[in-house]
Amino acid sequence: MQSILTNFYTVQSIDRTENGNFTARIVLNKEHDIFKGHFPGNPVTPGVCMMQIVKELTEECMGTQLFLKSASNVKFMAIINPFETPELTLQLDVTEHEQDIKVKNVTAFGETIALKMSVHYQKLTS
Repeated sequence: MQSILTNFYTVQSIDRTENGNFTARIVLNKEHDIFKGHFPGNPVTPGVCMMQIVKELTEECMGTQLFLKSASNVKFMAIINPFETPELTLQLDVTEHEQDIKVKNVTAFGETIALKMSVHYQKLTS
């Protein structure tokens, strides 16, 4: 699967947990052009980019392309500055039912939770 966030982040690892969910570790590319405009002198990772990362990691874990149907309880709880905290851990609690995939995500750096959200995807068929 190809990322639309070319060179925005690097996946360090994706591990399946004992209960069948996933833990992903990524590193943000602090030199990416997005950070030059969001915001000059005070880079912040855009929320929409974090939502796209969750989608792309879920696609990687599930081996299928997905379409975002809905997102709920989206809570940005801490600023993700790629110069200060480029390493992120994403917990993906995945529930699959036929063509639907639901994910509860918690994204953190160190002990700080930066994002919590629930998303509902639909598998794309070719």
